[in-house]
Amino acid sequence: MAPADILLHWYDRHRRTLPWRAAPGETPDPYRVWLSEIMLQQTTVVAVIPYYERFVSRFPTVEALAAAPLDAVLSAWAGLGYYARARNLHACARAVAAAGGFPRDLVGLQALPGIGAYTAAAVGAIAFGLPAVPVDGNVERVAARLFAIEQPLPAARPALRQAAARLGEDPAARARPSDFAQALFDLGASVCTPAAPGCAVCPWIESCAARRMGIQASLPRKLPKKARPVRYGVHFWLTDDRKRVLLRTRPAEGLLGGMTELPGTAWRDTPWTVAEALADAPVQAEWRGAGQVRHGFTHFELIIDVLAAHVPEISGKGIAQPLDALEDAALPSVMWKCVRMAIETRE
Repeated sequence: MAPADILLHWYDRHRRTLPWRAAPGETPDPYRVWLSEIMLQQTTVVAVIPYYERFVSRFPTVEALAAAPLDAVLSAWAGLGYYARARNLHACARAVAAAGGFPRDLVGLQALPGIGAYTAAAVGAIAFGLPAVPVDGNVERVAARLFAIEQPLPAARPALRQAAARLGEDPAARARPSDFAQALFDLGASVCTPAAPGCAVCPWIESCAARRMGIQASLPRKLPKKARPVRYGVHFWLTDDRKRVLLRTRPAEGLLGGMTELPGTAWRDTPWTVAEALADAPVQAEWRGAGQVRHGFTHFELIIDVLAAHVPEISGKGIAQPLDALEDAALPSVMWKCVRMAIETRE
């Protein structure tokens, strides 16, 4: 039995049940496949599932998503991080709805906003049965071990993509490209795991070069991570007698673009003194320290000092958001940390 046949036989018995995955015999929904792939970028399956289910209940079709205001999409996305994905998701939905549906070829898919080579291959293979092998972190790990590719990441990625493409050339894989792509995902997620690969139950145990060499747990190799720089900011929690809090919208471009936040300073490489920070306070008030928040972004660590004050009525620039409607604001995770810090301190 060829390697692809062995993997597909395993997949038919052990496939994961996921809310975006078509059951055997069902036709995959391109919208759900695409949405799940965008959400799963930089995020785990376990973390994505509740967000995905809420998102689909709110925007059940690509047309519904295209018709929604961007603010509503950002609000539904809040907590998933990497917010440029949400803006591209909305732009892509509008392009797809205007065209009457998703393109059914890799070139057309990759021309859409927010869809790169990986996502085009994933949507193409899973939703439309195109002979493509999408290479995510799971597939990289499987390929590195199966072919004993010892070159460290990220330099190894071209070799890993070539190795995965060779797997996809197997006639059995080409006959079932949707299932083959998802079988590779499932193998990496449930058997060929990062720290302790389950070689004893792996369908490819006889074919794995790394296992024969005894190096499977050390692959794929990675270069040591560089320490992330630290940045500092101050954000202000301002409430009033009408039980509202002052928020503002970040610029559309850049980190957390278009999201909602507590007013605050810029984020810089050196800590802010209170006197410096108060120059950026939204109003003159009796500001007090409410605590400190730490949050990790991909390229830096952020430390935020939260200052709190109360006024009779919020006025001026910004959004006076009812405290009991904070869930409706498109607050990213770092801002929710600041909110919780301020509320806990007040209580």
